[in-house]
Amino acid sequence: MKIREILAQGRPTISFEVFPLKKEADYQSVEEAALKIAGLRPDFMSVTYGAGGGTSRYTVEIAARIQKERGVNALAHLTCVTSTREKVHSVLREMRENGIENVLALRGDIPADGRVETDYRYASELIREIRQTDPELCIGAACYPEGHVESVNKTADIEHLKEKVDAGCDFVTTQMFFDNNILYNYLYRIRERGITVPVLAGIMPVTNAKQIARICSMSGTYLPSRFKAIVDRFGDRPAAMQQAGIAYATEQIIDLIANGVNGIHIYSMNRPDVAERIRNSLSEIL
Repeated sequence: MKIREILAQGRPTISFEVFPLKKEADYQSVEEAALKIAGLRPDFMSVTYGAGGGTSRYTVEIAARIQKERGVNALAHLTCVTSTREKVHSVLREMRENGIENVLALRGDIPADGRVETDYRYASELIREIRQTDPELCIGAACYPEGHVESVNKTADIEHLKEKVDAGCDFVTTQMFFDNNILYNYLYRIRERGITVPVLAGIMPVTNAKQIARICSMSGTYLPSRFKAIVDRFGDRPAAMQQAGIAYATEQIIDLIANGVNGIHIYSMNRPDVAERIRNSLSEIL
């Protein structure tokens, strides 16, 4: 089923994201985690592309298993900064052969060595080509309520989002955020710009203090004082930090749904236990 059809139903939805293995030896553990999370029966699951394209061949494989063995709609990521046009079309063919109808089209991060391909510069170019190549595919894209780290300002970043929508994406998923007011303000601004596609709110349950430093260094995400207090109090107590992090994420989700944000996308970090606790906490709300 296409994600745009699920979102058109107008009800609260929950989805989980898993990332593929970083090295070959991780395959079994990643696959097991993905299938366990799929067993929670989310509305769909997304599978990220291997960093730098290194393990990207497993993205479609894991997405296909989620869909075929668990009956959960799969969203396969596809990045273009390290991919040739030939590679992109090869992956799209593989998706079609495996019955995958949903793709998240991304530029991707620039590799540490700076080596990139030249067929695509921006996600909007990839989206346009996918739409022209396979008009029936459901295409998602990323958006950044706090602005992309490479954008000169938030206004410019919203213009880049408009380019993605005009190129043919059906919905967008936000980068993680920890202050819902940031999303509400962002939604107002993009609607004013004429961007009307569904927006999925990206939520990350922070279950250990080390995640915070990594998140901030990569994305510059704003951490509200309430969240900082949780880390300060429980950061050196792993079990307490996990419980508090899950509670904080759950409260975020409840507030979002109460305020009309129906699409919730959880960055699960391949943790079935965390995904299950959040899912169970929302059983009646969803």
